[in-house]
Amino acid sequence: MTTTTLPLADPPALRPDLAAARSLRRLAATSGLALLAGALAGIVLVTGLEASGRIVSQKGRAFLPVSLAVERGETVTIVNDDSDLLHHLYVESDRFTFDSGDQMPGSRTAITFTEAGTFQVLCGIHPKMKLAVRVN
Repeated sequence: MTTTTLPLADPPALRPDLAAARSLRRLAATSGLALLAGALAGIVLVTGLEASGRIVSQKGRAFLPVSLAVERGETVTIVNDDSDLLHHLYVESDRFTFDSGDQMPGSRTAITFTEAGTFQVLCGIHPKMKLAVRVN
């Protein structure tokens, strides 16, 4: 009587297609986790940025809101929400000056008001745009 023994499983080295598939699955899982971690870090960063100051929109050649009050040292982030317009922020006074340079559509510019007083934020391209900022 002859008995035949069947192997239970092939070692991975004998089946390179199986080893390659496992490697690809590990790579995909690791990449997915890295992308998720990056996205969460970005959300935390943006949320922290917005929570630490005020957000002002530039839309339709206007600031929204048109005035605000902040505390000294607070940051105001101005977002160019116009999809096709360039803006150029500036503040010019004896106590505080700021110049953003050209702002591309979708860009964000942060202004930290270090001095108390009332300041006008203007657009060098659209002279009717005015934002009044009272710094306490």
